[in-house]
Amino acid sequence: MNFKGISMKQTISFVLLLMASHVQATSVQSINFSALGQDAFEVELVLSDFEQIETQVYVIEEPARIVLDLPQVTNEVVEREFSLSFANASEALLLGTNDRTRLVLNLGTSAEYEARQSGNRIFLQVGSSAAGAPSAPVAMPSAVNAAPASNFSSTTSSRITDFQFNRGEQGEGNIQFEFTGNQISSDVEQSGSQILLRFFGTDIPTQYERIFDVVDFATPIRDITVDQVDNEVQVSITTLAGFDYLAYQADSSFVLSVKPLSAVAEAELLAQSQFIGETFSFNFQSIEVRAVLQLIADLIGLNLVASDTVNGSITLRLENVPWDQALDIILKAKGLDQRMDGNVLLVAPIAEIAERERLEVQANRQLEELAPLRTEFVRIRYADATTIASLLIGPETDAAADAESTASGTTASALSERGSAIVDARTNTIILTDTDAKISAFLALVEQIDVPIRQVLIEARLVIANTDFRNELGVRWGNAGVRTLEGGDSALQFGGSREIFSDGGPLGFFNNENTLTLEDALAVDLGVASPAASLGVAFLSDSAWVDLELSALESEGHGEIVSQPKVITGDKQTALIRSGQEVAYQEAAASGATTTSFKEAVLSLQVTPQITPDDRVILDLIISQDSIGDLVFGGEPTIDVTSLETQVLVDNGETLVLGGIFQMTSIDEETRVPVLGSLPFLGQAFRSEVTSQEKREILMFITPKILNDNITTQ
Repeated sequence: MNFKGISMKQTISFVLLLMASHVQATSVQSINFSALGQDAFEVELVLSDFEQIETQVYVIEEPARIVLDLPQVTNEVVEREFSLSFANASEALLLGTNDRTRLVLNLGTSAEYEARQSGNRIFLQVGSSAAGAPSAPVAMPSAVNAAPASNFSSTTSSRITDFQFNRGEQGEGNIQFEFTGNQISSDVEQSGSQILLRFFGTDIPTQYERIFDVVDFATPIRDITVDQVDNEVQVSITTLAGFDYLAYQADSSFVLSVKPLSAVAEAELLAQSQFIGETFSFNFQSIEVRAVLQLIADLIGLNLVASDTVNGSITLRLENVPWDQALDIILKAKGLDQRMDGNVLLVAPIAEIAERERLEVQANRQLEELAPLRTEFVRIRYADATTIASLLIGPETDAAADAESTASGTTASALSERGSAIVDARTNTIILTDTDAKISAFLALVEQIDVPIRQVLIEARLVIANTDFRNELGVRWGNAGVRTLEGGDSALQFGGSREIFSDGGPLGFFNNENTLTLEDALAVDLGVASPAASLGVAFLSDSAWVDLELSALESEGHGEIVSQPKVITGDKQTALIRSGQEVAYQEAAASGATTTSFKEAVLSLQVTPQITPDDRVILDLIISQDSIGDLVFGGEPTIDVTSLETQVLVDNGETLVLGGIFQMTSIDEETRVPVLGSLPFLGQAFRSEVTSQEKREILMFITPKILNDNITTQ
């Protein structure tokens, strides 16, 4: 929409010139169709005057069409499309621009034609009965054929031979032009919701000079208008919504791709622009500011109140500018400001509006000082009344508190200087005394703050799995004997242990004076401590023995400990759950006395959840599972600790593996008698072997669930 400020004399001259040009221009007043028999028919165009028109006719064979051009003739027929019931014609299109009118007949098959003018009427006869029809029509095998050579300017350096439009895979609209060569001079410019594409020194066939309605392709493009202006081709693309475009040339092809913006990208563009009004074009020459403001108010449907001090004139030329941006430019240029009250626009000088608002503030302050006080009992439902009072009212007013509040930049109280508040902790109520306006504002704040916090159920699962395997093989053997020496009063004794020769030992054991056991005569003690099975072999005589014992052990165990603590807490509220035992032990104090101390071996879960706006949960977690270990010197126990401390972001109801510990211990142990244990074969009697494997795996899982508000309020 264009506006131009001109004087009254210029307006009258412009109107007279416009009327004169309208009288002189020839236009199509009406169109008629009539059947001539068999497959022939006739189209009649009625003109506004009897001026001789040089008609141009083009024939397209595939698809079959006849195009009739009337240069320098405008179209006043409102209807554009006409459905035909003839045997060889289905539709007729009558299109018009400022410098020509075009008739397009859509045929079933190619046919002969004849075009003639009689007075102010132009006739186009189509079919076998068309008298005087040329024996061979001007054939154009496809839409890529050029128009007659007389249509092209001798000053052009390139020619468009084909024009195509298609929809891309991502919903973009692709416009492609094919040229006779690769020397293409072009310019692309965006103006609001339109894209203007210009090809310099270029001609285009006349069948492409029209408006292409492509809205049915579901792309950002609504229509494409192609015009030949002197030696320049102008292509105007009208879009429907937010878009982005890309133009590029490849050899003799020129492609313009217009793709739709995503919802996120469109929102970002909208956020970046502070002006969101409907776009208009303004062209004013020395027009009064009051008149411009009234015009903008009429365009957008606002009521305008302009101060008496708004005066002066302004010159503007703005193309496709949001109305609120145009208004802002005008006000800044003239030192004005605006205030919106509903649909009423108030415009006045900046100083005048500032003074008016200052007086309003003073008046409101005086009204507040004189307004009556009343008392309101504010019952706090979910929050703590003391916390709410501290947040909205602040600490008790004193000089130190006021100074601290001023230094931190916070407001000390939501009440007026005359207001006061008392907190009744027993009933969780705030007794408020202030003016009606302040009490209403306080109640509105409480309504926003005093809401139930959302609840979260946190379930942790700790799994400890143990697997152990042990294989032991050992040997014990001993020997003892006695031989009487010559003379009979002395003897030679031998054995695996010196205990048989010590005082009180089993002297004379072969004379049954004492009892001799295997432990007394052991030579090699490498047996299994607690064997699962053993085998003994002994050689006995009246003066000696040899005893051999083989022992073996194989053990395998599997264990699993599952701990599953659960806790419910509110949003941003810390919860702690613990279960276990305290182990008592004795220790010496500094004074020498003995005291009893305790160590904890507990399973605990400490969590602080935070619910995000997209219903996910941020968890601050401390999980631990301690158990009693071995006792150390003095009876003090050790504690086996398994703990995790982390912060995670989890979807609602999702189970997340927080961490795991895998331990594996493998031991191959061999105990032997030096030298003898290394002998082949015989060394087996002088050594024992132990093989041990132990596996320990710890896994920690966490599952947060946001509880339904209906559940928590029941």
